[in-house]
Amino acid sequence: MIHLLRRFAFYLLAAWVSLSLNFLIPRLAPGDPASALQLRFQGRLEPEALQAMKRAFGYVDAPLPEQYLSYLGGLCRGDLGISVSYFPARVTEVIADGLFWTLFLSGVSVLISFTLGSLLGAVLAFRRGSVADALLPPLLTFLGAFPYFWLAMLLLYVFGFSLDWLPVRHAYSDELEPGVSAAFVASALSHAFLPSLSIVLTSVGAWVLSMRNNLMATLSEDYVLLAVAKGLSPAKVLFRYAARSAILPSVTGFGMALGFVLSGSLLTEIVFSYPGQGFLLYQAVKNQDYALMQGLFLFITLAVLLANWLVDVAHVLLDPRLRR
Repeated sequence: MIHLLRRFAFYLLAAWVSLSLNFLIPRLAPGDPASALQLRFQGRLEPEALQAMKRAFGYVDAPLPEQYLSYLGGLCRGDLGISVSYFPARVTEVIADGLFWTLFLSGVSVLISFTLGSLLGAVLAFRRGSVADALLPPLLTFLGAFPYFWLAMLLLYVFGFSLDWLPVRHAYSDELEPGVSAAFVASALSHAFLPSLSIVLTSVGAWVLSMRNNLMATLSEDYVLLAVAKGLSPAKVLFRYAARSAILPSVTGFGMALGFVLSGSLLTEIVFSYPGQGFLLYQAVKNQDYALMQGLFLFITLAVLLANWLVDVAHVLLDPRLRR
């Protein structure tokens, strides 16, 4: 428990530093969102309207400490400002709209890739020297060498444009209203299939190799050899004794991957025009939407810190040595 509390205090400190940098960096950059928005109106905004927009976006002429306190107060109220790209929507509303689709696409893809890769790596390590062990790791490594956005474009061209089997853009059909219905769920799954497949194919090989190499080293440990000498079944030796220790490094990597899930699969979402966090970040950069960029960076940072702390909790549960 002391170990977890110490780690939690460290992550709180890291979160405060991230919050402070998130406030400071945009204010040190030249320009402001109101001036960028004025360019869209070709300078036709009155000075009073421009000053009002600056206040709305949180850019005022007050001293930095006063602005910082106002910024922290807005965070406590859940107010991250107004988005320029989706004006006059608030940043929290825009991020909430993209969060569901990011979790649905990237979260499910990472979970499938980790689960499938870990199970396959464990089986290959336990049956090392077999035909599957000789063929699958090189094949998966070859697929993992491709950039995931290149594979996404290839899948899009073959199955979307050439064969016309699957949809090529957005998260669901434009003819449907979001809701809990069989037609909408089927449409969402068909739209997510190709981008999810591109993520899984390019990432599963790393999980397979990591689990396979870790487990091969663990299988030679004395406590595993003792379990084999006792006559325990191969499945029990594999999953109860060997895999439990071998998976610890993969759990760390999975926690990091899960934290970065909330950043979205930027290039894949752009290729498929999928309305997730990555696509929102692209729109924010393109439109100089500082408030939305701030909100997304802050959200991603806090998600990574939380994922790391949850990994620490999982390590304590899986490794009895940490509990002692």
